[in-house]
Amino acid sequence: MEVKATTKFVRGSHIKFGRYCRLIKGKDAKQALDILDHMPSPNAKVIFKTLQSAVANADHNHSISLEELEVVSAYANKGPIMKRFRPRARGRATPIQKKISHVTVVVGPKGDID
Repeated sequence: MEVKATTKFVRGSHIKFGRYCRLIKGKDAKQALDILDHMPSPNAKVIFKTLQSAVANADHNHSISLEELEVVSAYANKGPIMKRFRPRARGRATPIQKKISHVTVVVGPKGDID
């Protein structure tokens, strides 16, 4: 039984979120929460909250406690890009892309083979 939590439309590049997703994939949920809680990056805090939400979903919907869970997968997908322009010298302008991501964390019972 896998339980999923998604945080959508988060400002930041999916590549930078992916760094922290790779850190927690395959780890116990409690250990993953500890790892993310001690990371200084704001991107890690977003993944931390998403993981907390997935654990809460598992507890509320399926009565699976934190100690029984592991992170099955964690990934960040591309979202829409806000396009802006920055004025430059000689009347020119260069495009700026403000990236948006969707972060998903999937947790499941330890040793569960689906």
